[in-house]
Amino acid sequence: MYQTKNILRILLYIYLFIFITACSSENKEYVSIPENPLLEFTVPANFPEPSYNISLNPPTKKGFELGKKLFYDGKLSSDGVISCGFCHLQDFAFTHHTHIVSHGVDGALGTRNAQPLHNLAFMNEFTWDGAASHLDLQPIIPITAAVEMNETFASVITKLEETPEYVELFAAAFDNQQISTDNILKALSQFTIMMISANSKYDKIERNEGTVFTDDEAAGLELFTAKCASCHSGTLFTDQSYRNNGLSIDPQYNDVGRNRVTGLASDLYKFKVPSLRNIELTFPYMHDGRLKTLEDVLNHYNTGIVDSETLDPIFKNATSTIGISLSEIEKQQIIAFLKTLTDDTFLNDSRFSEF
Repeated sequence: MYQTKNILRILLYIYLFIFITACSSENKEYVSIPENPLLEFTVPANFPEPSYNISLNPPTKKGFELGKKLFYDGKLSSDGVISCGFCHLQDFAFTHHTHIVSHGVDGALGTRNAQPLHNLAFMNEFTWDGAASHLDLQPIIPITAAVEMNETFASVITKLEETPEYVELFAAAFDNQQISTDNILKALSQFTIMMISANSKYDKIERNEGTVFTDDEAAGLELFTAKCASCHSGTLFTDQSYRNNGLSIDPQYNDVGRNRVTGLASDLYKFKVPSLRNIELTFPYMHDGRLKTLEDVLNHYNTGIVDSETLDPIFKNATSTIGISLSEIEKQQIIAFLKTLTDDTFLNDSRFSEF
């Protein structure tokens, strides 16, 4: 009798569980969570629309993670050591901090200073001379350059195919599940287009987020607007043009700049106007890293410009003098303003960190 009661009690519990579960599920909507969800790409309120067509390569969770792993992996180079992240360090806005020119495989030296990586989705062309017309194409240059990563994509693909983890990662990130040149480049872009730097003191003031410039910063902004913003314009702090800013020709490199891409004599010694965001931390400066400090940069524009046939007309004034007139106080005020472009949120964003 006792055993029968226990059995009946158990059956009753089972019936009640089934009944309650069925009732609670009647009107419940089950939402399927995608295995590879899209990441939210948000354009900051004070930014222009992106140049990169996000719809053709929308960043996904798996694509971003794959791109990040590739970015920091030496397998993309012939010696297995030099990765993208080797020359682009997050603490310094993804530049090769203190290195005048990039360092490649087996100690090889390039001829140009590593550029910072931020707000790439808003840029039209890439590298100092604009050799890459699309962000997806940009990694081809460092990966295949003899003085940088010195590798071929065929070899990179072989190495990745021999790594089970990468086989799984590519299968998860892309519908065709292939380890291919196209997918390698797309994954790297999915990682780098998310590198948006838009939370500096300057940005917060632009968006009325409750902070103000100091007197020196405000004076520096006024000077910057009058003397620098013709080239370093807009919220990106670059008009994305190519200009000869009067650097003397370095006989060691004799870098002809944009002329190497176009072949036009009018483009001799012209280089892309860089963004000034996070400029406080991206030293040394200029395409060949010849200037160590922001003071050196302003001294160059004040008294160091060398005239030439392709020198940008903006540096020639009505009195036939060359350069931008700046007092010592004005230089310090401009530097005070430039430091408001440092974005600590971006520099410490764990999404982009190697570890």
